[in-house]
Amino acid sequence: MLHLVPTPVGNLKDITFRAIEVLQQADLILCEDTRTSSKLLNHYQVHRPLAPFHQHNEHQVTAHIVEQLLAGKNIALVTDAGTPGISDPAFLLVRECIRSGVKVECLPGATAFVPALVNSGIPCNRFVFEGFLPLKKGRQTLLKQLALEERTIILYESPVRLVKTLEDCITWLGEMRQCCVSREISKLFEENKRGTLREVSDHFKQKAVKGEIVIVIAGRE
Repeated sequence: MLHLVPTPVGNLKDITFRAIEVLQQADLILCEDTRTSSKLLNHYQVHRPLAPFHQHNEHQVTAHIVEQLLAGKNIALVTDAGTPGISDPAFLLVRECIRSGVKVECLPGATAFVPALVNSGIPCNRFVFEGFLPLKKGRQTLLKQLALEERTIILYESPVRLVKTLEDCITWLGEMRQCCVSREISKLFEENKRGTLREVSDHFKQKAVKGEIVIVIAGRE
């Protein structure tokens, strides 16, 4: 079986007992970055073989992993933080496992956009998750589409591109659109900055930003 195991997005305690049990029993743990995952696994005294699985090698190693699963191995897949497949590698492997008749199980657990959405104060009954915006090709086209979106919009972004993305959203969605930027979720210095796109953009222009970032933007009225 292939087990998709969510890992904490911040506090190391944000992992389930079941997730630890699955990791302890796995024949192999696939990691986005073995160095990052080792910190979590060592904290919970999980000592199992590790192998890299990330966006740069997933096409090369997927067939071999499926072969191991068909041979009877139990394999767990984790990413640096959050649920595999949500803006992280997993889809390709899951699809090939299903095609090959390998059982796939995804454990419930941490995903950064859920606490950011609920904590934003922006309607969360209907939303669209876009993950990371395209860096170049297709970026403007997507922003034009999102300008007409009536559901709450959720984006992921890196610290170095946060202000640029907020300014691009101002250009296409308008500076008065309500938003909330959440970073360092579940960590000691968690921050949730709420306000208009202009207010939030101006706020982050004045400070250095670290950590994974979720942007929640109100839909078009």
